[in-house]
Amino acid sequence: MNKPNYVVGIVGATGAVGQELVRLMHERNFPLSSLRLFASARSAGKTVERFGKKFVIEEAKPGVFADVDVAFFAAGGSVTRALATDAVKAGCLVIDKSSALRMEPNVPLVIPEINPEKLRNHDGIIANPNCSTAIMLMGLWPLHQAFGVKRVIISTYQSVSGTGAEAVRELEDQIQSYVAGRPIAHKVYPYQIAFNCIPQIDSFDANGYTGEETKMAQESRKIMGLPNLKVSATTVRVPVVRAHSISVSAEFERPVDLAKARAAIAAFPGAELVDDPANRKYPTPLDFAEKVKCGVGRLRIDTAFDNGLSFWVSGDNLWKGAAMNAVQNAELMIREGLLKPKAALTAV
Repeated sequence: MNKPNYVVGIVGATGAVGQELVRLMHERNFPLSSLRLFASARSAGKTVERFGKKFVIEEAKPGVFADVDVAFFAAGGSVTRALATDAVKAGCLVIDKSSALRMEPNVPLVIPEINPEKLRNHDGIIANPNCSTAIMLMGLWPLHQAFGVKRVIISTYQSVSGTGAEAVRELEDQIQSYVAGRPIAHKVYPYQIAFNCIPQIDSFDANGYTGEETKMAQESRKIMGLPNLKVSATTVRVPVVRAHSISVSAEFERPVDLAKARAAIAAFPGAELVDDPANRKYPTPLDFAEKVKCGVGRLRIDTAFDNGLSFWVSGDNLWKGAAMNAVQNAELMIREGLLKPKAALTAV
């Protein structure tokens, strides 16, 4: 019996995450019958070549999803709000990267290693978590299963690729200007990012937290099923091109044990334990760029919390933090028989 193949659409195909989605479709041998790339009107009609195939970019607009089985949305919240409902009405499953619908009660927010059961109950839209949330939970979730988390303090070290291709170019241009002795200009960020850290990601809310920090708290509670989890985050942009790193201090309900904590991380499918401080072995963003798993290390008993552990996570924000997680959700739905091609459903 032949395996079913799917018509896949990528909305925002010219952006950083969209390009990674195209790459992962190829590298992971996603069961495609065809791949359609959608972007804004200004990109429509352009031809791009990926992995030996040529694609014509189509305009992302209502009415284009009639033949699409699953659409990965990677074009921002405004595009999701404008087009996701139209796609669902056309019988297309939407897997959305944006924050537009993550906290909607009827939209499951899914990391397949944590809450895959949520994929069974949806109204046509699956939300992907924020990049920093997904990466952080690759360390926190297995520790929660071992000890029961009740309080978390987080500091992030987020790469410029999380902002997009323009931010990557700005960092590169600033470094080149510094080396050449030219004035350093900035446009994407409110401050120079080269050789600097900027403790603001997203706009500030009335409580002094940024949108990114609030997302981490709210999304962690929803994904983990812990509505009362106490979370305080500080999110920081750093001059790294790809992969985020996160420092976490967590307090648990039950007494913690380092050997048990390391074993829990090592056994978790989303994490790779890299924790040998005596030999200076711990995760770094360079080591975990373009890796499926996130690296977890620097595990130690926290000296401020009772029953506390501190640890460090590095993971690829364009993969586990975005494109890879979305593809993994689709792959799991296919394996579990939760996603059928329209052609198979309509066949006589």
